[in-house]
Amino acid sequence: MHSVLLLVLLSQLSLNSLLVYCERPRAVNVGVVLTQDSVIGGVAKVAIEVAVGDINANPSILVGTQLKLILENSNCSSFLGSIAVSLRVLEKDAVVIIGPQSSTVAHSISFVANGLRIPLLSFAATDPTLSSLQWKEVIAVFVGDDYGWNGVSSLSDALAKKMSKVVHKVALPVGASSNVISELLNMSKVVGPRVYVVHASPDSGLLIFSVAQKLQMMTDEFVWFATDWLSTSLDSAAEIGDNLVNLTGVIFFRQYIPPSSTKKAFVLRWNELLRKGRVRYRLNTHGFLAYDTVWAVALGINELLSESNNISFSYSKNLQDVKGKLQLGNLKTFDHGQLLLEKLLLLNFTGISGLVQFDSERNLIRGVYEVLNVDNYVIRSVGYWSTHSGLSVLVPTIIYSNAPSNFTENQELGNVVWPGGKTVKPRGYVLASHERPFKVGFPRRVSFTEFSKEIEGTLEVEGYCVDVFKAALKLVPYDVPYQFVPFGDGESSPSYDELVNMVVENVINAAMGDISITTNRTRLVDFTQPYISTGLVVICKVENTKVSSWTFLRPFTTKMWCVLGAFFVIIGFVIWILEHRVNSDFRGPLRRQCMTSLLFSFSTLFHSQQEDTVSTPGRVVMMIWFFLLMVITSSYTASLTSFLTVQQLSSPITGIDSLIASNQPIGYQMGSFSYSYLTSNLNVHRSRLVSLGSQEAYEAALDLGPKNGGVAAIVDELPYVEHFLARTTGYGIVGSSFTKGGWGFRESSGIDMSTAILQLSESGELQRIHDKWLCVEGCPSHRGDDPNPNHLHLNSFWGLFLVCGMITLSALLIFAIKTIWQFICYERNRDAAAGAEGSSGRSCSAVAWSFLDFVDKKEGAIRHLFSRPESPSQPHVN
Repeated sequence: MHSVLLLVLLSQLSLNSLLVYCERPRAVNVGVVLTQDSVIGGVAKVAIEVAVGDINANPSILVGTQLKLILENSNCSSFLGSIAVSLRVLEKDAVVIIGPQSSTVAHSISFVANGLRIPLLSFAATDPTLSSLQWKEVIAVFVGDDYGWNGVSSLSDALAKKMSKVVHKVALPVGASSNVISELLNMSKVVGPRVYVVHASPDSGLLIFSVAQKLQMMTDEFVWFATDWLSTSLDSAAEIGDNLVNLTGVIFFRQYIPPSSTKKAFVLRWNELLRKGRVRYRLNTHGFLAYDTVWAVALGINELLSESNNISFSYSKNLQDVKGKLQLGNLKTFDHGQLLLEKLLLLNFTGISGLVQFDSERNLIRGVYEVLNVDNYVIRSVGYWSTHSGLSVLVPTIIYSNAPSNFTENQELGNVVWPGGKTVKPRGYVLASHERPFKVGFPRRVSFTEFSKEIEGTLEVEGYCVDVFKAALKLVPYDVPYQFVPFGDGESSPSYDELVNMVVENVINAAMGDISITTNRTRLVDFTQPYISTGLVVICKVENTKVSSWTFLRPFTTKMWCVLGAFFVIIGFVIWILEHRVNSDFRGPLRRQCMTSLLFSFSTLFHSQQEDTVSTPGRVVMMIWFFLLMVITSSYTASLTSFLTVQQLSSPITGIDSLIASNQPIGYQMGSFSYSYLTSNLNVHRSRLVSLGSQEAYEAALDLGPKNGGVAAIVDELPYVEHFLARTTGYGIVGSSFTKGGWGFRESSGIDMSTAILQLSESGELQRIHDKWLCVEGCPSHRGDDPNPNHLHLNSFWGLFLVCGMITLSALLIFAIKTIWQFICYERNRDAAAGAEGSSGRSCSAVAWSFLDFVDKKEGAIRHLFSRPESPSQPHVN
């Protein structure tokens, strides 16, 4: 980001002689160190002189004090010469230094200025970090000096935050010829990425594009970006037509200067100077910045003089003791340097470049760039870039702000013309050719070879992961010549982390295989969409539950059998009560009535009862009872069928929690990430973990068990476990998967494999490949989550039992209320017939027996009793 960099480090020095001007000085010296024969230096020199002239012509600015320039010409390529020039400025009592352009010289001068308390201001700009680049890999082309290396370092840091990187650096020697540039650019073409970022100087950068044009590198395969040096070069060029021939499709940046009347007036003045031949270059953004820098110095000095009313310098004994060609003993310390620095940092005014205000890091608050694009012979504005809003087609409304950056919305530009004149965004990557095939690394496994393995005697590779990779690659809409590169010695399972690191180190272009997508690996590389869901599960030795002659009792638990039997008895009793008075089938001797009620209840299970229900409450109870029996018998039948046809498993280990708590040895697959997950995430001690390298080792370790040198269980990913269980018996998965994940390929630059994998999934091809390799002998679940998974518990039917019980109880309650009411009426009629004497002489037990006798009567007899009151001599009717 362009900024006026304020470099001031002030420290205390011992002071000797003291020179003080008690009155406001007539003139104040301002040092300027520029490379005047460069594009930036040439424009800045004239802008600074114009600014000084404007300030001195207005006595109200410094109230009679004049600015006096001490202008020195430096050579950025000569370090010692630039140091000497800057020291000559310091010897002339300059209160501030503007420049130099070279950051190396500026940093060196700052150490001397630190001791002398001289503020150092630089209008030289740092460039935007190109943080909105959408390509994962770029090539940086730059001049190999301090300016170039610092810019590329900043670019690398910014790209790293977005999981991108500078894969190749083309460092051009200072003053490199076209032959040297051509040789270095040619070498970069074999790398693969075709996205170039050019960070050069305005004086020599255009030669890079001229050479690239001759090398056929400005075609539609390439993407070219340039930092703001290109806008400076084009803005200052007298004729830009010839320069634009080689720049079609290039995207570059220019600091945005908002329109204003002062800016317009300054441009007119500059054009007049250009017409008169007083300036060599056309105006660029550095001219605006240099002009405002001088005004900032003037305003700061005025604030200083308003407070202290003098300028004073002191000799430093430490510098006087230094001898040599630099003659540092002639330098003096600026007594008011700290105060001037504070005044500069508090400035807040609007110049021709916009707002001039410093942030807490002593940088000018500014963060908007104009994004430019060359379309044949025309430079077009296609958008804007801001540290706070990212890319947008409109000028950001918040320009001067320290608010947090947010690049999640409206990341767009106008219509961009790319190299070759195309409007479709290039891939920016030439993946491979037959001469340089795409290198795809894969693990050379010694176990579970169905996932990936080499065919003996050939260079071919086959397996589940290989077929998925090949099928996805066929859906990519362009040809990608590739070559499989085996990884591992073939004697033990390789480390998958090392395979991923090979991609990071550019040893291979991509990684293919059963590679788990973990958090640590996604920090290094990008992965495709997972092509299979995985997760860690526990597999252990299980015992077969033999089928016995009492298997028919197993579908129901003991509690369920007891509740069901109790309901049969209760329903029989309730139906007897409800039907006894109105149904002759439920009458007769007591023994017969008990047998009838029990047989009736149990025979309803088969719908073979001979008695019919007559009363309305009885029919309602039976309706609910039949529904409950229907559900129970259906569930019982299904569960019993499962018991008789499916082999059941049981295990003392019920899941990962019980396995960890057991403190028994745990097996894991050699090379799998399950080891790091168990130790880091679940805090399992490493001494408990046993490395197993094959399926045979799995069986042996589980068969031996923890007491005989084996393991209690094995923790591995679900695809491996399912493949193992499909080929063995006596083992099963206990508990559920305690992690969620998947396998993916390392996402390769330029190949949209994720979209291809989604297409495979939607078409069913992914499942077909899975069944081909992993379900040759079937894919049974082999789960042992529940020792008795097919048992039917009371919890499954308590709702039905509750409804049936409530309806039965309601029917019984209605019958009881009706019967009691009839008995009371009956007793009243009887007492009325017998007289008061008869009613008072009856005991409670006699009343109770009379009630039971009344209940036992038939409903018809009760109605007869109410129609003709019973006399004491009348016989009872049954």
